[in-house]
Amino acid sequence: MLKGRTALVTGSTQGLGLAIAERLAAEGCNVMLNGFGNADAIERSRAKIEEEHGVRALHHGADLADPAQVAALVEGALAAFGGVDILVNNAVVRHFAPIEQFKTEDWDRGLAVNLSAAFHTTRLVVPGMRQRNFGRIVNISSIFGLRGTVNRVDYVTTKTALIGFTRAVALETAAQNITCNAICPGSSSTPAIEQRLDAFMEKEGLERDEAVKAFMSTRQPSGRFVQPHKVAGLVAFLCGPDGVDTTGSAISIDGGWNAA
Repeated sequence: MLKGRTALVTGSTQGLGLAIAERLAAEGCNVMLNGFGNADAIERSRAKIEEEHGVRALHHGADLADPAQVAALVEGALAAFGGVDILVNNAVVRHFAPIEQFKTEDWDRGLAVNLSAAFHTTRLVVPGMRQRNFGRIVNISSIFGLRGTVNRVDYVTTKTALIGFTRAVALETAAQNITCNAICPGSSSTPAIEQRLDAFMEKEGLERDEAVKAFMSTRQPSGRFVQPHKVAGLVAFLCGPDGVDTTGSAISIDGGWNAA
């Protein structure tokens, strides 16, 4: 469906970002991975994508808090693949504290990685998309881009702003076969969530099934995690031919959380 296209997925060395990169590779895309982690594990993921899907996969370790490194990431993708057809802004940092205790440096890094990096990647890839009359931009927002929560002011602020950013870019590019959408996942079984669940299990003395049920009781009415490959499937739809008229949208995939 997307054979020969190139996708740049930020924050894609594990979890949701890696699932998205793998799905786009399965659709025929060459992929540029980005993110931190164990170098051997990243190389295994990169090589596996190439072997299983017959595409090219590269990795760039840019720190997206630094605009110069964001530029180097995009330049690396352009040099390697000749263009970026699909951009998925997935990279994220999370901090937890009440507003009066929230560290200034955590606020600044949250803005830089969660929001400004999406601005920089988008502004750098859009000229090529305009030239080729094709582009798909998907910004990974959150359920907390649609509603608030406590002790996560940087996350709620940036994920909400990312939806406004999506609408603005969608309107600027709508006439040129470029779409820009936001996806708003609920709780997904990513490494970050699993760490929180493990801490919850230890604190409450619960087995996993009991912990998941309790964890979800104030979240997703479905009572289950959103699986990363399901979010990746939605990304693939938006990037494919059937997604051509979907732009400027904030799409929930949250087991009914936002409807509650």
